[in-house]
Amino acid sequence: MSRSVKKDTLLKVAESLFYEHGFRGVGLKQIINEANVATMTLYNHFSSKENLIEEVLKQREERYWSYLDAHVEMESDSPFILAAEAHGRFLKEESYKGCMFLRAIEDYGEMDNNIEKIARGHKQKLLEYFQQLAHRKGKNNEKDLANQFTLLLEGTTSMTPLIGAEKATEYSIAMARTLVQHTS
Repeated sequence: MSRSVKKDTLLKVAESLFYEHGFRGVGLKQIINEANVATMTLYNHFSSKENLIEEVLKQREERYWSYLDAHVEMESDSPFILAAEAHGRFLKEESYKGCMFLRAIEDYGEMDNNIEKIARGHKQKLLEYFQQLAHRKGKNNEKDLANQFTLLLEGTTSMTPLIGAEKATEYSIAMARTLVQHTS
């Protein structure tokens, strides 16, 4: 395996284990064993478990935004609905057990670290995304609308482990349509 393949394997295995068992429930030894790499390989790529978690979160965030970018046409009549649909696709395919970023905030909150900053930054970026979208669409209440849509997507994420991604997304899209109709 090449250096970049080993790093990608480590990131993929670590993300899967962290998502299934939590950040604190997984040790580096388990990641090394499941990735089938030498201990030094991990340390050649990541200086610590925290550094590995940071990279996992950054990679996950990139994938999330690629879902939105691939499915949301900013100039469409209803980019807000498309964002709810794209978020639902991400949940179904990648985040069926809840939000990894919220878990990171829970586990690493108030510790003055990059993990929490990355996770909170992801949430802030989502809020700013909807503010910009509302602004582009000429909505007068862009901050309120951004908060409402961010809460809608966060609620969808929270409900996914309880009722499934498809049902949560179905409700989310219905609510998104109501929000859009009331802000026209």
